[in-house]
Order: sequence, then structure tokens, then C-alpha cells
Amino acid sequence: MGNTKTCNWLHWGQFRLAVIGELLSSPPDKGDLQQTLARLSKKNYQHPIDENQKITFGSSTIERWYYKAGKADDPVAVLGRKIRSDAGIRWSMSNALFNALESQYKKYSRWTVQLHYDNLKVTAKEHPEWGKVPSYKTVLRCVRDNGWLRSHEPAQPTLGQKRAEERREKKEIRGFEVAYLHGLWHLDFHHAKIRIVDASGNWFQPMALAILDDHSRICCHLQFYLAETAECLVHGLTQAIMKRGLPRALMTDNGSAMLAEETTRGLERLGVIHKTTLPYSPYQNGKQEVFWGQLEGRLLELLRKEKDLTLSYLNQAGQAWVEQDYHRRCNREIKTTPLDRLMNHKSVARKVPDSETLQLAFTRRITRKPRRSDATVTVEGIRYELPVRFAHMESVILRASSWDKSQMILVDAKTDAPLTRILPQDKTANSSGKRRVISFTSPSSDSVEAQEQPALLKKWMADYAASGLPPAYLPKEENSIE
Repeated sequence: MGNTKTCNWLHWGQFRLAVIGELLSSPPDKGDLQQTLARLSKKNYQHPIDENQKITFGSSTIERWYYKAGKADDPVAVLGRKIRSDAGIRWSMSNALFNALESQYKKYSRWTVQLHYDNLKVTAKEHPEWGKVPSYKTVLRCVRDNGWLRSHEPAQPTLGQKRAEERREKKEIRGFEVAYLHGLWHLDFHHAKIRIVDASGNWFQPMALAILDDHSRICCHLQFYLAETAECLVHGLTQAIMKRGLPRALMTDNGSAMLAEETTRGLERLGVIHKTTLPYSPYQNGKQEVFWGQLEGRLLELLRKEKDLTLSYLNQAGQAWVEQDYHRRCNREIKTTPLDRLMNHKSVARKVPDSETLQLAFTRRITRKPRRSDATVTVEGIRYELPVRFAHMESVILRASSWDKSQMILVDAKTDAPLTRILPQDKTANSSGKRRVISFTSPSSDSVEAQEQPALLKKWMADYAASGLPPAYLPKEENSIE
């Protein structure tokens, strides 16, 4: 602020000197001064600070400048605007008023400075001994000097929101960037500020899913959906992986789709570290917020006049914008384009697994006990038939996504490796009466008859015979019953 005031003071001195410059360089003859002053007072001058304003001056004002500058060694200094005698002095308030203002801020941090000031005046009238309330500007400077920034938390914040606010006040916030490509991805959903219509004539506000690389700001994938679900998240994330490779880490917020079992287990199986932002702290995913600003300001702004905008067309336009505009525009933060960073920097991405492995990774783990009668298991009201060779198992481990009930994958309980696919029970097909024969190996009668006595029984008989004891029972002839 001080530099601006000094600059204004200097501009005004130079400007006034220019107005009276001809009077100093060619002093008018005796008796002609008033005529010259009258001529100068009729001119329109460009304002020294505001380029859009024209100003004029009276003859007496110009005459006063003329006499002041003519007698001064530094005409610019004497013609400059005077600095207030109290400039740089901060008017203080009494300790009682300061304490009242501090207490007021701590209790009502959502208030504006004007509301604090108005309330302080009423409080001061109730306590005359506290002294006079200073001006609004003084109160404003006091609030700023003490860092009493206006809070934007909800009027009735939850416990988590209170903790987040305390954390922002006590800990500094710093920007960060990983050193290599695909070392960290950012994933987030965004309510697009545009409306689309589906084939049934229903209107929706689409959800945009974007996955960004932290180092290059490359958009690994962008797609619009009708809802924010784990199914949509996995659908978009798998496409990003197939395009760019497996990242080392992924940062998301704490939304239900991000914390779904399919998402968390899938990232664990693929060896991707899942990092979540702190609750109620969206600034930790700030790169995503910058991307949303560009999405709204460039792509969606071009589509707002489109009639009957559909999801398909919106996705086509989104892909074109990402590849032809966003990736090729210079990013102010990294001082280059995302595409240039992608092509010229080192990557730590890993090889992409095959599509079947990728699809199987994003599934939940389900434990069930098969029914002994028909070797079936029930999941969410749907009965699935196990192959006969697995019917003897006490419990089975299944893997499937919550949105796809067409099949289940039976996996090994120890290694989690897939064993076979099981399908829902088809009772109509079972009504045909056809049944497979369960084959098992049974000992033949010949082998049973020729089989020797068990070793333990044979030992008992031999030991008893060697003892010389008589038999401990009386034999009895049994007559057959006709």
C-alpha cells in the first residue's frame, strides 16, 4: 500500500508541473498572467491515475501551483499531494474493546467485518468505560493484522467439519508434485453445470469423472456418467489404466464410490497404493479443482447453447477437448503443455495386465457355505450352482462385483486364484430330468475278500494267543430260524 501511495504522490507532482510547464519555461509578460491562466483553465486534462477520466482546473488553482513551483528548488515535491500527518499510524482501540472483538470473532467466525463492527458499536454503548469505538477501517486493519479470517464452515458444523477447520488453522497448506510420470494419479467426480436428455425424455445433470497424472497434468481419462457409483468409477479407471499403464498410487476423496469394496480391493490386488484426502479438505486434491475450472470454462461453455444434448455427444466432445485442447495448452503451473511433459519425462508406470485380470481385480470377496442337498450357494437372493467337484467343500470363496450378478468366480481360499465360473441356477433347464452320473471308485468284492486283516487287529490276536490264556467266552451253537 505504501508503494502505491508514493507512486500516486509522484504522479500528481509531475502532472501539475506539466500543466504549468509553459508558465515556468516562458513567463508571461506583466498583465498577461490572468489571460494565460484563463486559457489553461479551459483545457481538458488526462487524469494522472485514471486513464478513462478527463479533468479541468480553475485559474486560482493553476496560479497557486505556479507560484509554489516558481520559488521551489524541487517543484515536483512541492506540487505533489500532501501525505496525511497520521499516515502510517495505526489507531488503536482500548484493551477492553480489543478483547471484546477477539471474543466476538471466536464465537462468530462466520460474521463479516462489517457485522463485527456494527455489533461492537452496540456493545461499546452498553459499556462506556471501554472507550470510543474507532472507525471501521481501524477495526478492519485490526482483524487482518490478527489473522481473524472469515470462516466459511456451515452454521451448524459436524464434528468432522470442526476438526477440519481446526486443522486448517493450525497447520500450513503447501502445494506438492511427484517427481515422475504416473507416480500419482488424482481421481474425482464433478457435478457438471449442464443438463442432458436421455432417450426417454428425462433430464439429468451428468457427473464427470476425470483421472489426472500429478506430474504431467495429463488427463488419463475423462468420461461423463449419470451417477457417481463404484461401477462408473471402475469403468473409467480401467480405461485409464489400459491407456496409460498402472500407476504407483491413486488419490481420491472419501466418497462412497471411492471407498467401495470393489475399488479398494481392486487397487490392492493391482498393487496401487490408495491415498484418500482428509475429510472436508478438498484443497488436497487442488489439481482436480483447476481441471474442473477449465472443463466448465471451455468445453461446457461451448455446449450450453446445444439443444437436446445427449450423454453420447457430451462424451464425444469431451474426448475431443481433452486431446485437442487441454493436452496442447500451456499449463501455467508447470510452464509447459501436459503432452510435452508426457513425452519428455521419465515414467514409473507398470505393465497393464490383460483385460480379464483387470476386470476380476475390481470385485468383492464373498464367503458362503454350500447347501448339501443340491450344492448351491445364495448371494443376494440369487442361487448359484457349484460344479460337482466342489460340492464337498465346507465353505467357498466367491468374487464378483455388486453390479454384475450374471456370474460368480470361485477362487482358491489361500491364493485367491480363480478356479471356475459359476452361473445362476436355471430351474427350467433342470426340469428336463437329465442328471449327470457322479463317478467314484469303489473297491471290488474280490479285493474285499482277499484283503488281509488290519495290522492292529492282527497284532492283538497274536499277542492274545501268545499269552496262553484260554478263551474268555463259551461258544454256542446257533440254530438257524426257519
